[in-house]
Amino acid sequence: MRSLPLFHRVAGQPVIVLGSGAAAEAKRRLVERAGGQTSTELEDGLSHGARLAFVAHEDAAACEADAARLRDAGVLVNTVDRPDLCDFTVPSLLDRDPVLIAVGTSGASAGLAKQLRLRLEALLPANLGALADAMHAARSKLRARWPSAADRRLALDAAFAEGGPLDPLKEDAAGNVEQWLGDAVAPVGSQEIELTIRGDDPDDLTLRQARLLGSADAVLFEPSIAAAILDRARADAVRRELPHDGALPAGLVLLLRRGPKA
Repeated sequence: MRSLPLFHRVAGQPVIVLGSGAAAEAKRRLVERAGGQTSTELEDGLSHGARLAFVAHEDAAACEADAARLRDAGVLVNTVDRPDLCDFTVPSLLDRDPVLIAVGTSGASAGLAKQLRLRLEALLPANLGALADAMHAARSKLRARWPSAADRRLALDAAFAEGGPLDPLKEDAAGNVEQWLGDAVAPVGSQEIELTIRGDDPDDLTLRQARLLGSADAVLFEPSIAAAILDRARADAVRRELPHDGALPAGLVLLLRRGPKA
């Protein structure tokens, strides 16, 4: 990755937006939509403790000067159409409140990010946010049913999977939450799955392999497995080289072994 994606909470917080014209106005709308309080004066924003700033002057020299002053003051800066002057970039946003999907290209192509977001808009139900709200309301019931975090992850992975009772691409998924929780399902236990990796390119992974890598609680791998493949695993998954005989977390454990190239 070239950037670390984060969601920054700005509700009720000051955010500096400098400049005039359509670009500056768009940034002001974006900040206010997230609940932030825009400040159009640099010094005023700094005096109120702003930590983020957007610079959208039409004059390049003014952009460079203000970006430097803000950065010297410890503020993170986004300078419109100047990736070289940006501490952070603004992704194309798909809003299904409270679900928020951000598509970014680290400043390489805003147009590409926009088109990807539009494709996703057509795939995701308009009421996807209702599923997130229903799951939030059910948090205490989830913990009571599956006290172990690993068991909860396995249960949720199965429920959210394609065709599952809580498949997020189904329009009525939110209405299935209570029934899913009440169904008498078999206890979710730990499992170990072995995968044969035949190349170094993550794009060559099968859909099943990619799905399991994204779900596993622990990944045990032979030294010959490429780093690019391991990067497809969950960031918080335990990773150990084979052979390994130490303790592992409960849940899904993957064993990645090298196979002959396809």
